[in-house]
Amino acid sequence: MMNEQTPREIVEALDKYIVGQKEAKRAVAIALRNRWRSRQLDSASMQDDIIPKNILMIGSTGVGKTEIARRLAKLVKAPFIKVEATKFTEVGYVGRDVESIVRDLAETAIHMVRTERLQAVQEKAKEMAVERILDVMVPEPKKSSNPFGQLFGGMNADEEEEKSPDEPKQYQVGRDWCRKKLDAGEYEDKIIEIDVEDNSKPMVGMFAGSSLEGMGDNIQDIIGNMMPKKHKKRKVSVKEARKLFQQEEAAKLIDMEEVSETAVKLAENSGIVFLDEIDKVAVSNGGNGHDVSREGVQRDILPIVEGSTVMTKYGPVKTDHVLFIAAGAFHMAKPSDLIPELQGRFPIRVELSSLEKDDFKRILTEPQNALLKQYQALLGTEGVELTFQEDAIDRLAQLACDVNNQNENIGARRLHTLLEKLLEDVSFNAPDLEDKNVVIDTEYVNKALQDIVVNQDLTQFIL
Repeated sequence: MMNEQTPREIVEALDKYIVGQKEAKRAVAIALRNRWRSRQLDSASMQDDIIPKNILMIGSTGVGKTEIARRLAKLVKAPFIKVEATKFTEVGYVGRDVESIVRDLAETAIHMVRTERLQAVQEKAKEMAVERILDVMVPEPKKSSNPFGQLFGGMNADEEEEKSPDEPKQYQVGRDWCRKKLDAGEYEDKIIEIDVEDNSKPMVGMFAGSSLEGMGDNIQDIIGNMMPKKHKKRKVSVKEARKLFQQEEAAKLIDMEEVSETAVKLAENSGIVFLDEIDKVAVSNGGNGHDVSREGVQRDILPIVEGSTVMTKYGPVKTDHVLFIAAGAFHMAKPSDLIPELQGRFPIRVELSSLEKDDFKRILTEPQNALLKQYQALLGTEGVELTFQEDAIDRLAQLACDVNNQNENIGARRLHTLLEKLLEDVSFNAPDLEDKNVVIDTEYVNKALQDIVVNQDLTQFIL
């Protein structure tokens, strides 16, 4: 799954979803390409020595920091997790165990690899699922009514000889006839009783929420593997049975040991960890009270970022080549307020610019997942054809800019709140509208939002 796209191609791909922030896009594109370059080296020792250059993104909320990292991971099909540094500052001077970051990354990698393997065996699993449905609908005839017939050959032998020529033929004819009906889709709603595996795990709750949370998962797996597989009977439609059987058969066809080995390597060599709100654990003065807690968190995070080995239920995972992207607004603190050792592990620093009116207009219309396209698609399910005029888009962008300047600047997230308020009546009445063609113009925007925008005291509570 190693990425082979050039930095320019990576930036172009990110441009489809994220407006502006060229510097940040270039930084992550270069970091990703350097990973690929290191894997092309002939010397294994040189490969090990070249570690990723971690990135520190500085910028207000809603300017695209998280989205850049998330889209980057999707682009290259890399395991990606997002964690908030503040999660590790709860009770005491350390909250959640920082090693859970690596365990979560390993789980994400397992899910990715397992999903890929399952997709590869779906056709075979589908065939096997049909055979299991046929076994239920056309059960194989018993060879002997005497359970000891095979041990004591003389018992009921004549009776078996009389049955043996015809029963297999009848059985096969019935099976073939039933298969044709299944293939034609005539039995999809027929209810049958099937045996399915009971995948519920024994509860091991004593470790929940503690620093031994990973141990709890391990104990559950160990106990689950030691216990024999339980089955339960269910009455379901043939359609549902096909789905359940296909899942079970696909799971049997993949080698979970191979999946685990591949996933661990993927996490080690391609994993991306996004550490959000890193500025919240920066120490801006002397270091007492809560500052001791924050510095303790930084020192706990440091070994993971520097490169260490963390034990997971899938085996040891090394973090030496995991790419860490840290981000924070840094309104109340500066990057230099982080402990020197942690600062040194984020050599690439990029500052994301605040969004202006033109940026808001582009966010509303240009990306593949643009907000206006999302609302048009959602309301389209009710038969509503939603049209935004150019002047309305311009007005929305200006309002988003104004409200961000008057109140807390939450970047592009302001557009979500504005659009929700703008389309509240349409969304509520959509199923009952007689005229399904709804045109949003400047007058509509002003009527729906002007009172809130003009009244700043009310704005801070609603928008």
